[in-house]
Amino acid sequence: MESRLTWQGVEIDGPTALALLEWQREMGADEAMLDAALDRTDLPAPAAVAAAPPAPAAPAAGVSAAAQAAPPVGAQQSLLGDDHAEALAQAEALAAGAATLDALAAAQQGFDGIELKRGARNFVFADGRAAARVMILGEAPGEEEDARGLPFVGRAGQLLDQMFAAIGMGRADPDATRALYVTNVIKWRPTGNRRPTAEEIALSLPFLRRQVELADPEFLVLMGNTPCAAALGREGILRLRGNWTTAFDRPALPMTHPAYLLRNPVAKRESWADLLSLAAKLGL
Repeated sequence: MESRLTWQGVEIDGPTALALLEWQREMGADEAMLDAALDRTDLPAPAAVAAAPPAPAAPAAGVSAAAQAAPPVGAQQSLLGDDHAEALAQAEALAAGAATLDALAAAQQGFDGIELKRGARNFVFADGRAAARVMILGEAPGEEEDARGLPFVGRAGQLLDQMFAAIGMGRADPDATRALYVTNVIKWRPTGNRRPTAEEIALSLPFLRRQVELADPEFLVLMGNTPCAAALGREGILRLRGNWTTAFDRPALPMTHPAYLLRNPVAKRESWADLLSLAAKLGL
């Protein structure tokens, strides 16, 4: 007899249950965190609606209503929270105190100010040769990177290796001229492969800046929006890609992330043009 399960009062068969489980895995729920199932649809009754606040007083003469309603600058900064400011100060101190890449990796791995650390399997620092002329900045580890503790090892990473091999470069190349040093802005996997938040980028930036200083590459490649947000303070990779700029005091080339190319193969033509531009800078 085929076994049947019940989910939210509805009887489902085994194949349907497996399909639901696979869907949860693809969304990032790939590990049980509780001893017993938790029905997150069983919400408490809504609280009573509070009475409407009194209408604001009329603005003072010469002051707009919007300006009067806005909190002062100090209050706006405090919206980030004391915990965030304290964590950022700690990150900056830890990064500044690291004299080598190994020391920096140990300092960042021990940093507890970013919540991502609690949900990730592994700390993913870097791969390739630190003495390489080219340093690639990606966004954040994915599922396979989280499992192996190395950046760019999934499908997108395999495509990355193929792309740079086409211009004679690789992360394992013994020649520093043709080698790659690969890392991500975020060193822990965001749950469900979501985009990192602005706060997570800000807390990671002191470590990333110090990593660039210690590796001291000649060129940077910014793969996707998150590296552009961290290094340039701008997003819009489809507008930025292919245009040389400056990041962390050195030439930088924004490129579309290999994961985007897997979803949009037609964009590979533009990425090939970007690679040729990098090869020309390197004299390859």
